[in-house]
Amino acid sequence: MLGVNVVMKVGDRVRVKDSVVVYHHPEHRNQPFDIKGTEGDVVAIATQWRDRPVSANLPIIVQFGKKFKAHLRENELEVI
Repeated sequence: MLGVNVVMKVGDRVRVKDSVVVYHHPEHRNQPFDIKGTEGDVVAIATQWRDRPVSANLPIIVQFGKKFKAHLRENELEVI
């Protein structure tokens, strides 16, 4: 997996433990919004793209609600 030592797996419930500012939150579009403390579910781990291995900078894909998904680093999350 190209140096990605991922402890988390798809289906894990996680919480953002560090301050992470996003600009694509559906309720705060194009404005800085801190998602620290937000809980969601790991829906994917980006290790492949078009059947080729990749080394993603933000490999953990977390679904926070019906309309909000974000790519995060493992050290920004904690399993709950």
